Amino acid sequence: MKAIELLENKISKVAVLAILGVLISFQIFAQDGGLDVDINIGKTEWYEQTWVWVVGAAAFILILVALLRRKK
Repeated sequence: MKAIELLENKISKVAVLAILGVLISFQIFAQDGGLDVDINIGKTEWYEQTWVWVVGAAAFILILVALLRRKK
């Protein structure tokens, strides 16, 4: 009799966990609305310009060389 009660208890726990798992997966899928919002108005910021990155990289390399160069 004790074994049957333990089995019923285990089956009920598995059933509850399965139902909760299905409900959680429904909630996760429901959050994916697939909404695509594009608010680009054609402006680019100064840090998105290519020449800024090139000049910045060149300045960084020059500073790095100047700091690492040892005068004896």
